[in-house]
Order: sequence, then structure tokens, then C-alpha cells
Amino acid sequence: NTDNNPTESGAPTETTGTVVSVLGEGDTVFTFKVTDLDGKVCEFEIHTDKEIVGDALQELKLIEGDEGPYGLYVKTVNGTTVDYDTDGKYWAFYENGTLASVGVDSTKITEGTIYEFKAE
Repeated sequence: NTDNNPTESGAPTETTGTVVSVLGEGDTVFTFKVTDLDGKVCEFEIHTDKEIVGDALQELKLIEGDEGPYGLYVKTVNGTTVDYDTDGKYWAFYENGTLASVGVDSTKITEGTIYEFKAE
């Protein structure tokens, strides 16, 4: 293979080194990234018919948390639990690289937007 095309086996591409998992079913598509405490990034292509980012991610079991006075307090993302009470760390929610102004359970899905949780 001399043309440097990425393989179709789900192997990392040479450009990003990130394996993108495609999850869900629906007409709306967005990118969801997770950066864990070690700086490891997982990337997902989410397909959904939900209108709210949090609903789509909860339906796919990508995020879990507790309902609080300000909405969903996300503690577990992609199977990794970060608890401020024990670790002093939390999951921060970003929209196109900027800290989101509202929670994941209030954010309407905009197709083409990259939504991201980072452990901080």
C-alpha cells in the first residue's frame, strides 16, 4: 500500500492517531470527544434523533451522573468515573473547544459541532 490511505479496519489513521467509533442511529450526526485524566482521547461519531446532547449521550450510555439543582452533574464519561469529592477533578463540557455556557442536558445538538468532555 503505497498511497498512504488509512485502512478500513478501524485502525488509527496516520493523521490523527484516533480511532473513531460510530454509535447510535438517527439523522443527526455530531462528534463527541472524551479526554481522560491521562490525556487519552476517544472520539465518537454519534448518530441520533434526540435534540439534546445529554439525551443522546445518555441513551448510548456514554455519560452518567446525578440530577442536581443545575441539571445533570456528569460523573462518568465513557466508563471512566471522576468524582470531585474524591479526586478534586471533574468532567468539563466543551462545545467546539470552548467551555460550554450551559450543561450537556440543556445543549441543543447542532450538526457538525464537536462536543467534548475533558477530565480536569
